Amino acid sequence: MADSKHQGALGEVYAAKRPEEVAALYDRWSQTYDADMSAAGYRHPTICLALLARHLARGSAPLLDAGAGTGLIGEWLDIAGYPQVEALDISQGMLDQAARKGVYSALHCLALGGALPFADNTYAGIISAGVFTSGHVGAEGLDELIRICRPSGVIVLTVKNTLWDHGFAGRIAELEAQGSVTRVEETRPYVSMPGEADTVPSRGLALRVS
Repeated sequence: MADSKHQGALGEVYAAKRPEEVAALYDRWSQTYDADMSAAGYRHPTICLALLARHLARGSAPLLDAGAGTGLIGEWLDIAGYPQVEALDISQGMLDQAARKGVYSALHCLALGGALPFADNTYAGIISAGVFTSGHVGAEGLDELIRICRPSGVIVLTVKNTLWDHGFAGRIAELEAQGSVTRVEETRPYVSMPGEADTVPSRGLALRVS
């Protein structure tokens, strides 16, 4: 079971109402985040890596780790053969930890959910683990990720059921109907942190951009 300090930090983040509040909470958490999430059995990064590797060719570049946190996925992408990955996160403290891992080609301190300062069709693939969840980013964050991903590129993300059941599933269906994306894989629902009190399931999605 994750310790009470970790549960308190996660609860505060989920309850946050404003982006600057989320950023400040993650700044404070950044020093112990890796150890805390490991203790909680955090599954999102592993599942996202598996989905990306299955649907995007090794060596595809550049990639964007959108919601990179301390850079867990960036390390694994580097090992798995994706050599050029940029990190985006709302928290400078988390990005400072990610920078120490030495695997990102660029670091962007930005919030998802609004306009992003990247050109259309910039990225071959985008991975966003644990971002579309309570107190973070909703379906409004999808359009910009699609815009900055290249045609035939892949977007891998996780979505918590609290969002999925309240508009996110419908938005994915709309985007498919419009021909913007194809849902190439959807995992069964799973609990993202078995060692954490929050048992609301999430799912992983792989979307191919048209």
